[in-house]
Amino acid sequence: MENKTNFGFKIIDSINKSNLVQEIFSAVAPKYDLMNDFMSAGIHRLWKNTMVSQLNFTQHKKILDLASGTGDIALKITKQAQKIGAHNFSITLSDLNSEMLKIAKDRAINQNLFQQLDFVVANGENLPFADSSFDAVTVAFGLRNFTNLAAGLSEIYRVLKPQGKFICLEFSKINDLWLQKLYDLYSFKIIPKIGSLVLNDSNSYQYLVESIRVFPNQEHFLELINQAGFVNTSYRNLSCGISCLHYGYKPS
Repeated sequence: MENKTNFGFKIIDSINKSNLVQEIFSAVAPKYDLMNDFMSAGIHRLWKNTMVSQLNFTQHKKILDLASGTGDIALKITKQAQKIGAHNFSITLSDLNSEMLKIAKDRAINQNLFQQLDFVVANGENLPFADSSFDAVTVAFGLRNFTNLAAGLSEIYRVLKPQGKFICLEFSKINDLWLQKLYDLYSFKIIPKIGSLVLNDSNSYQYLVESIRVFPNQEHFLELINQAGFVNTSYRNLSCGISCLHYGYKPS
């Protein structure tokens, strides 16, 4: 299985996953944010606010937002940095999908947040940044789309400065059996139908809900973060574990 990987519930050749993920996010890009609101009833915005609150702008002045997509997290971070008057602040938005990143750039321009932002199309498993480039790396709902999760974590570790912080927001596992059954019913029966109605595309959202189920649970993902070399790692469940924040630091 060395050259195989998950694509939702399917097992495919690793070499093909990146292109398949690209196709999905190109298809959903125009209404990606609208679909997030539909699927989570807007709760994803609260999760993302919690994520941004983990940054300290006196320490985290140079930030990489990985798998940035349409820029939700990066723009929230930028607004918060401006609100408190953070100095010498900059954030790099990086994503494999140029169409998603173009939406992020347009949003930044429309909100007059463009000045402190850089946009880089890149594969998260092979980042074009020097070692020890960033004070913090954030990634929201992106790591489960990587072909090689260990390689992605290794790259995050590499580009972080010593004492730099890694913050990941990702869907995770609910620890209540009955709530999990209800969530499964919603995920597999309702979400693809919403995708069909809003985007005329149920297959993309079928993949997205399947990708959530095959992603490591809280403890397993914490173990992978530790194996990548991070220290002082921990996690925090949000909404009963529907999503989860994981943290870690690069040692001095």
